[in-house]
Amino acid sequence: MKKLFKTLKNIWSIEELRSKILFTLLLVFIYRVGAHIVLPGIDPDTIGGAMRNSQGGILGLIDTFAGGAFSQASIFALGIMPYISASIFMQLMTVLVPQMQKLQKEGDSGRKKINQWTRYLTVLVTLVQASAYVTYLNQMTQQDGKVPGFENYFWYTTVIILTAGTLFVMWLGEKITDKGLGNGTSLIIMVGILARLPQSTVQEFANKSTGGGAGGGILIFIIEIFILITIILGCILLIQGTRKIALNYAKQIAGGNRQFTGARQFLPIKVNSAGVMPIIFAQAIMFLPTLFSYSNSNTAQGIGKIFSNPSNVWYMVVYATVVIGFTFLYTALIFNPKQIADNLKQNNGFIPGVKPGQPTADYIGAVMDKVTLPGAVLLAFVGILPGIAQRLGVTQEFASFFGGTSLLIMVGVVLDTLQQIETQLLMRQYDGLMKSGRIQGRQTVTQASV
Repeated sequence: MKKLFKTLKNIWSIEELRSKILFTLLLVFIYRVGAHIVLPGIDPDTIGGAMRNSQGGILGLIDTFAGGAFSQASIFALGIMPYISASIFMQLMTVLVPQMQKLQKEGDSGRKKINQWTRYLTVLVTLVQASAYVTYLNQMTQQDGKVPGFENYFWYTTVIILTAGTLFVMWLGEKITDKGLGNGTSLIIMVGILARLPQSTVQEFANKSTGGGAGGGILIFIIEIFILITIILGCILLIQGTRKIALNYAKQIAGGNRQFTGARQFLPIKVNSAGVMPIIFAQAIMFLPTLFSYSNSNTAQGIGKIFSNPSNVWYMVVYATVVIGFTFLYTALIFNPKQIADNLKQNNGFIPGVKPGQPTADYIGAVMDKVTLPGAVLLAFVGILPGIAQRLGVTQEFASFFGGTSLLIMVGVVLDTLQQIETQLLMRQYDGLMKSGRIQGRQTVTQASV
């Protein structure tokens, strides 16, 4: 405990770090206040229950990322998701389109152009999603929920406000990244996810207290908390896990006939190079069969019900398979063994016992495939853990924290933030946050982060 207070004192004594933390907390507070401001023309007393009861699948995921703003019909109902969608699309384009690859290699000017295009694409995506959200709101408020006399202006005002709200949240994220602590977009998502944790925990405790008896129910709840902590530790290992390939660099002679001895380093191959992207893609794919539930066919409606229930066995089997497939696909897109081999050859680097050039690329690719397989299986298992928790009696809200995108994002963002704090401490010759080893964030572990 003394060590903890000393570390907190050191953090607060660094003026730059203190200002970053306070600036980040201020912008996060503004975001959370805006998440509770209801759209004009909506009656908040009648819309909330209907919205929460009708959610599932991708809608529940959006509401989780938005911190409940989606179900509350807030001005930040779409949250940061349109910007995330636009960023993912632009990231894929930089991999698939050669012109975009050249633009990305131009340095700061190229990145600024890509960021500007991402913002423009965010506006278009937000306009489309805002229009769809208005249709969704109209379905939820057919009977009640709207302020009388505002129907004629509802569509226009809602689309404009939702678009402005998403752009404002995007601006908050960029400001946090520039002047605050950590990645702003990831922090906003994490705050939205954590905002639902207290209420979900209270609901789970109340459910276990009434359902399993005073003593037994509380014991089950304690066991669930212990299992949740264990899963979090496992996710940390999954995010930080690497396979190191030894590298040697040849001796070099610089000006003045000075000879530099060869350095020995390592090439880290990530167990989970794809990050949370396979889970996000898989959840989008799994949402498509739920459209069958609107069909008149009994078979189609049955398929729709299966894929709208994360605790269904068939849902989990298909979902795990899709996650594994997308993990290999996305890793192949972002990881280029040929380029790494060429960079090593240009810098006089080599893998001991492996010839430079194509043999090095083949060796790195083979190691990557071996490492990706267990990583993909573990990622798929993390993805279906919420469904397994529901089958074991955990409430749906609390089960979402047992795995899936929510847990991976929370763990990754916390690691990134702690890594930045530790870097600031070590730069000023303070002790780090841990006695043994340094904290590694997603930036040093995976190339694909949210």
